[in-house]
Amino acid sequence: MAAAIHTAAIEISMTTANTIKLSQLRLSNHYANLGVAFGHKTTPQPFTNPKLIHVNPAVLALLGIDSQEVKPCQWATLGCGAKLLPGSQPLAMKYTGHQFGIYNPELGDGRALLLGEINNNGELWELHLKGAGKTPYSRFGDGRAVLRSTIREYLAGEALTALGINSTRALCLVGSDEPVQRETIETAAMLIRVARSHIRFGHFEYLFYTRQLQAQQELIKFTCARFLPEVTALPIAEQAEQLLRFSLCKTAEMVAGWQAVGFAHGVLNTDNMSIIGDSFDFGPYGFIDDYEPGFICNHSDHSGRYAFDNQPGVVLWNLNALAHALSNLVGHDKLRDCLAEFKPLLTEAYSARMRAKLGLQTKQQADQPLCADFLALLAAGRTDYTLAFRALSHYCCNQSVDALRQLLPPQQHPALEAWLQQYNQRLAQEPFFNKQRSTLMLAHNPKFILRNYLAQQVIEAAQQGDFQPLKLLFKLISKPFDEHPQYESWAAAPPESGKHLSISCSS
Repeated sequence: MAAAIHTAAIEISMTTANTIKLSQLRLSNHYANLGVAFGHKTTPQPFTNPKLIHVNPAVLALLGIDSQEVKPCQWATLGCGAKLLPGSQPLAMKYTGHQFGIYNPELGDGRALLLGEINNNGELWELHLKGAGKTPYSRFGDGRAVLRSTIREYLAGEALTALGINSTRALCLVGSDEPVQRETIETAAMLIRVARSHIRFGHFEYLFYTRQLQAQQELIKFTCARFLPEVTALPIAEQAEQLLRFSLCKTAEMVAGWQAVGFAHGVLNTDNMSIIGDSFDFGPYGFIDDYEPGFICNHSDHSGRYAFDNQPGVVLWNLNALAHALSNLVGHDKLRDCLAEFKPLLTEAYSARMRAKLGLQTKQQADQPLCADFLALLAAGRTDYTLAFRALSHYCCNQSVDALRQLLPPQQHPALEAWLQQYNQRLAQEPFFNKQRSTLMLAHNPKFILRNYLAQQVIEAAQQGDFQPLKLLFKLISKPFDEHPQYESWAAAPPESGKHLSISCSS
């Protein structure tokens, strides 16, 4: 199977050494061809009057598509399913999962379709049309996505990618005049999501709990062939074990990235967990403004199950659910040994990111308490997380504490001075000069993040037909470490009214 997946090249002629024209693209359908257990082939329901809002140039390059091909009418029809690329076999994927800790057997792609895969120089990228209308798994839903949530997903994937965190992304964003009833009447929109895989923890749970064990083995083989080709000759039980270890490692890296940049996903159900550790299914997410470890971004999360500081534990819970879904193949002792690897992997990945944010190139035992003390200082002062680390990056160059003092309330200034004394002593043990260290820190501490209040301003403008703020914010979060001095206001802390905005799962 590995050979079939990696060598099923698309028959195209290249327009340049690295790009192809849309007219020459042909999709493959490796996942859709696995069989009826994996989904239901479904035709998208296009908009009658689609309007192209944005095409992502970076994803165009990722897919090897000629950027000169961006013609609004053509992209509008492709981006709403009115026209399918040759070879496309749209599939509503079937899966289940645990939602807020409760198993739900009635899940699947209720408003999205897997269109197929593009092969760009041996790399397969799946295209997934979100908001495409009803599917056999829509239950009582209308199968649509609204402009509000579609913009949020479009921006989130790009923001996390630019921050060095693996994530799904989007190729294009298409709006419409079609009304959709949510809390109020909104307009429908679609996007084409791009991912290396759309396989979720919930896919394995579905096949395990419905006892489709032959199909489960096919999915394990399929996933290993694509992402772990070195294990495909092993017995199926060993492939399952290696897949769990792989997923666990990649997931630990992803969550470490979230915690380091202050990102809260908001709805970490097992059906929202990618088997390859990519950030997936953006709903009521939020980047922290004031540092608040217990930050809850989902207004439906009354217990705080998915609060910011709970994310590592919840993800381990989800990995336990995945392990259970493989327990018919892998013994309990081996599963327990695999799961025991998560905490040290997460700790190592998170520590490496935080040392980089603090400008520490060497590793010392005292680094963890030094970092913890700084975070405690920020929490006590309700200080903006992103601005504080950015200010610390500049402090390492000029040794001026003014910017940091301005971020903290006066009663926290003595604690800040005491912490800086410890920090300076630690920096004296590092091999770099201050200016060199500052440059490195500025490459790990973003100036621009996707703050909820900025996303809301962009959404409100878009709902009035003005997409220029969206395009500007997209530009800034795509280069979050650059200074962009003409856009200082977009890097500022939100006003009080812009903090703790209520974000729902409603799409």
